[in-house]
Amino acid sequence: MKAVQIRAFGGPDVLEPAELPAPRPAAGESLIRVALAGVNFADTHRRDGAYIGATELPLVPGSEVVGTLERTGERVLAYCGSGGYAEYACARDELIFAIPPAIDDATALALLVQGCTAWHLFATAAPPRPRDAVVVHSAAGGTGSLALQLAREFGAGRVIATASSEGKLELARELGADVAIPGRAEGLTGRLLEANAGAPVDLVLDAAGGEIFDASRAALAPFGRIVVYGISSHSPNELRSSRLLRSSHTVAGFWLHHALERPQMLRDALAELFARVAAGALAVRIGGVYALADAARAHADIAGRGTTGKLLLDVAR
Repeated sequence: MKAVQIRAFGGPDVLEPAELPAPRPAAGESLIRVALAGVNFADTHRRDGAYIGATELPLVPGSEVVGTLERTGERVLAYCGSGGYAEYACARDELIFAIPPAIDDATALALLVQGCTAWHLFATAAPPRPRDAVVVHSAAGGTGSLALQLAREFGAGRVIATASSEGKLELARELGADVAIPGRAEGLTGRLLEANAGAPVDLVLDAAGGEIFDASRAALAPFGRIVVYGISSHSPNELRSSRLLRSSHTVAGFWLHHALERPQMLRDALAELFARVAAGALAVRIGGVYALADAARAHADIAGRGTTGKLLLDVAR
């Protein structure tokens, strides 16, 4: 089968086209003929050896796919963990989900990792309180663009978006942000306060870490919360318990990996997300579809922060 393989950690160039045997499903798994594979920022961390979980080489990356069950032909969405950048992938049966007829393949794939993360940031990690001022960083990205739209449905008051370019800021406004401001770390605390009419903010969703995290915490009100769901800056932060005490701040983490042992968390989120999309209440943005052999370019594009929405690999191209 056609695949993309990593044999050494490094930059996008370590993603190599390969011809490999099709995987064999273990007990409790099924084989999927892949149509589309998702490209996630976490894939770039796996590629360069900085992923939060252990990575063994050689590796076929790709944690999520849309395709058909080889044994039945049913159209499905699946979390495979790895192996998705290929014509065939295996996934645990409890992490394979039927796709409603009204949902197309690309939209379904955008709702698995990014959609379920966005949903659980509010439903599980930090449910907004009435009239909370909520900050969504990287609001034009795959997760951010969905979290931005979900914030109000979960009870947020003012919704403040950040992004890295004017085009992305305009997209955030189109998706429902009350205010959209540049997301660079320099001067960020002041811009967040200004965006909230001079008042501190109540809830921040942050996938960057580093200086963005510190500047966001400085803008938090007493009893404010910040949820960390990524470290795209590669700069983890250190916290002092005394500072949390003095500020009455809550810092929470969310990693979708922990929901994999609780598949109902994914089923519940997907059911809500599918229903919202079908009703026209949630817009999924597809930022780019690449040929499988162009996986390196997809990684370079997502790491370069020039993309919006969800990136996909079309295995048939």
